[in-house]
Amino acid sequence: MKESDGRRRSPGRPRVPFDRIIAAALRIVDEDGADALSMRTLAQRLDTGTATLYRAVANRGELVAHVVDCVFGEIELDPDAMRGADWEQVCLLAGQAIFDTLSRHRGVAPLLIGRVPTGPHAMVHREWFLAMLLGNGFSGEAAARAYATIARYVLGFAIQLPRHGAADSDAAEVSSLYHQLDPEAFPATLAVADSLPTATLEEEFAFGLRLIVAGLAGLRRGA
Repeated sequence: MKESDGRRRSPGRPRVPFDRIIAAALRIVDEDGADALSMRTLAQRLDTGTATLYRAVANRGELVAHVVDCVFGEIELDPDAMRGADWEQVCLLAGQAIFDTLSRHRGVAPLLIGRVPTGPHAMVHREWFLAMLLGNGFSGEAAARAYATIARYVLGFAIQLPRHGAADSDAAEVSSLYHQLDPEAFPATLAVADSLPTATLEEEFAFGLRLIVAGLAGLRRGA
């Protein structure tokens, strides 16, 4: 079609490969956090226009869904460790693998708040996890709740991970603060003052995950 003056319409900016769009979006989240991801900042990163991006995704929500699923695609389970493992060990390995993946992409966890991931990678992972639980004596309801509990627990800890691998609070400083408390008002805190600040977030996560998995044993049929 031609304009009224005889000139052809501009074909617009060329399309950007979809994989490149998602990779760039994930880099923004990794580098600057979830709030930094917008169609405008992504267009600038790719040296293109927002109209070009809207030809690939309908809106920011759809973009976020693809970024989240891209990260789910990175979850890896060691086949050697899984071979011969019982359901409890599998739950521990899977929960740790998800946490480790979110640890590598610390800006992604906030994108999962209030969002049920339904991308292809997330769906395959959920199907595998649920099938494992169903095959090990869990009822449908128990399997669904067990999966949701582990998933939400992982997300809760992942959200607390400091950005860019920053160190946890100085344990010595926190311990010193506890030791200065009034022993009559805080006797229990003082009794464990040397233990409270010593564990890292990662260590606390692993400890809590073991407790959750141990508690799930009672939900199995015949347990």
